[in-house]
Amino acid sequence: MGPIMMDVVGTSLTAEDRELLAHPWVGGLILFTRNFQDPMQLIALTQSIKAAAKKDIVIAVDHEGGRVQRFREGFSLIPAMGSIWSKSEGAKEEAKRLAFYAGQLMAMEVHAVGIDISFAPVLDINGISDVIGDRAFHQDPQIVSELASSFIEGMKYVGMKSTAKHFPGHGSVKEDSHIALPVDRRSKEEIFGQDIEPFRRLMSANMVDAVMPAHVIYPAVDPLSVGFSPFWLQQILREQLSFDGVIFSDDLSMEGASSIGGYVERSEAAQQAGCDMLLLCNNRDSVVEVIDNANLTIDDKSSERLRRMLAKPSVNYNQLGQLAEWQNAREVLGLNA
Repeated sequence: MGPIMMDVVGTSLTAEDRELLAHPWVGGLILFTRNFQDPMQLIALTQSIKAAAKKDIVIAVDHEGGRVQRFREGFSLIPAMGSIWSKSEGAKEEAKRLAFYAGQLMAMEVHAVGIDISFAPVLDINGISDVIGDRAFHQDPQIVSELASSFIEGMKYVGMKSTAKHFPGHGSVKEDSHIALPVDRRSKEEIFGQDIEPFRRLMSANMVDAVMPAHVIYPAVDPLSVGFSPFWLQQILREQLSFDGVIFSDDLSMEGASSIGGYVERSEAAQQAGCDMLLLCNNRDSVVEVIDNANLTIDDKSSERLRRMLAKPSVNYNQLGQLAEWQNAREVLGLNA
């Protein structure tokens, strides 16, 4: 499978979209709110994406719940992960139950329209980051680990693979990597003793199928932003944490990626650092530029990892309302009122 994850502009495919999707280097596609009109249109779009690709392709979306949920009309409104603890009034077992059904409901509905994965859950600590905020489960790494584990169990119940983000933790730095290059100047001991804990715990439990690194520089650890750092991705993630899942780059069009150079340089650096798939979003010219000029490879190990992310949906969108699991998850989350 190719190493590029691209996007499309509209609610249906153009001739250029189809041409790019068929390119051997394109192995993924991410959907946004602009691609959504209603569930039936979305099903037609995902079917046309798979037909145009003429090969295996991972279709993804950011559908975490709360303010980061790309599809709303015709979908359950998943609560923000940061609200689960307060909804449970601090009762851990109830919070874990809510997290499980949130993961199950999200995955069920996303799979039902032909999408393989949602980039979830967020394992960041709810610290000082505005862009993370209530996307994180809690301020305590132990509680984050337990609630995220339950959320992933809900995802896996319906066959969706998990993507833990933003490794090793974006919650303790103020700047938003979409519009700036965040620098977290804390000590290595503090980062490894707190932010990285949920990742370590869930990887030890074999709960994590994929990781998305943060566009953050931790100068006490390495001078490079994590997604471009062989030290972070190879020595820490692969070797120390024994992680053998997919590494998705965060969006290479974000300001947090700009320190590396242009799109060709960013793509090459991310792949050389260890990313299996490179996200090029909201900039069609960058996709064309990378395909035409970058020195990328299709790696057998990366391809094998990426194929594990493909879904085998067993639920049709039109059948959701009749499913006891769907009805029960909505009931537990208080969405039937």
